[in-house]
Amino acid sequence: MEKLTLVEVFAGAFGMTEGFVKAGFRPLAHVEMNADACFTIKTRMAYHHLMESGQGEHYEAYLKKEITREELYQKIPSEIIDSVLNYEISDETLHDIFEKIDTRVGSDGVDLIIGGPPCQAYSMLIRHRQETEEDDRNYLYKLYGRFLKKYNPKAFVFENVLGLLNANNGQHFKNIQAYYKRLGYDVDARILNASDYGVFQNRKRVIIVGWKKELGKQFPDLLISRANETVSNLFADLPKLSPGDSQDISSYSGEPHVSIAGQFNFTTQHIARPHNKNDLSIYKQVIQRWNENSQRLKYCDLPTTLKTHANENAFLDRYKVVDGSRFSHTVVAHIAKDGHHYIHPDISQCRSISVREAARLQSFPDDFFFEGSRSSAFKQIGNAVPPLMAYAVAREIKRELIV
Repeated sequence: MEKLTLVEVFAGAFGMTEGFVKAGFRPLAHVEMNADACFTIKTRMAYHHLMESGQGEHYEAYLKKEITREELYQKIPSEIIDSVLNYEISDETLHDIFEKIDTRVGSDGVDLIIGGPPCQAYSMLIRHRQETEEDDRNYLYKLYGRFLKKYNPKAFVFENVLGLLNANNGQHFKNIQAYYKRLGYDVDARILNASDYGVFQNRKRVIIVGWKKELGKQFPDLLISRANETVSNLFADLPKLSPGDSQDISSYSGEPHVSIAGQFNFTTQHIARPHNKNDLSIYKQVIQRWNENSQRLKYCDLPTTLKTHANENAFLDRYKVVDGSRFSHTVVAHIAKDGHHYIHPDISQCRSISVREAARLQSFPDDFFFEGSRSSAFKQIGNAVPPLMAYAVAREIKRELIV
């Protein structure tokens, strides 16, 4: 049986697609506006092609910096590279995007469309809900709908933040449901917590599933599979780092954790950002308070000598330790700005988490490589859909589609 096909829009760094590829879907195209994320997608597509064709040594060589990215891409068919479209989705770009996707879509068409418009954009657009509601340019969910109109998939999967359901007293989500219903889809939504699907992170997100009306299907029942270990276990096989240390290629200090083990006997991008002496003094106190009695040290509780501003009424939880005894709090894109909200629980390391540790909290496998700078990698990770949660959804979507 041919693999079910998908097109990914507002693609990000391949987190959702990684789960769908694992479930057996075949991506036809990816549309993403961030250039670094596009290279991340290309590199991951190269990984999947090379591993499936028994040429994993080329990908391993790239991770070890023995060949360049250009040399890696030369090892795979050009149509794979060309499937990644670096565009901002808008009325002005849709024609070009469709034209390029059309070259990838065969006679069987597109089975599924996945992706979620940026949640920040929703906040801005919702405030201007009165502005010409029928104008596609005002609502990104309508741009998403243009892909549904064009390719008429059997189903779609749309991920976003919880606020989407409550915006304008729930009216925005009702508008979304009504719009997709007019396009021929039954739409339902669930709030999922990534920790229910093997991810070491309490991360709640809205997953919207739409089915063609004639299929008569509903939101699928998902198999709950919570990890029974801790974040400290998840980090235990990684070498210890000091602030500012960088291990682009890291050997494991023990057996790699089963939930994120890659195909190789090493991992990459175990890179920690540097911190100034004042922040390190704060980190030490924050970690001590948390490890001793599971209490968060608020900014107003810091010694005066460590405070850097006089505002003690806002952002009091600016410094936060990742809970090593269970699951992490939600990893978000702000981790690219500073690490204060993601302090490593091991006081002997006294730093914020590394790029690889953040990727593990999002359930990216250790052979997944993020292109771009350290800050760009953090941002891609924070914005991503956890692959293990995506896999839980993809597995059930596939079962429904092949019935």
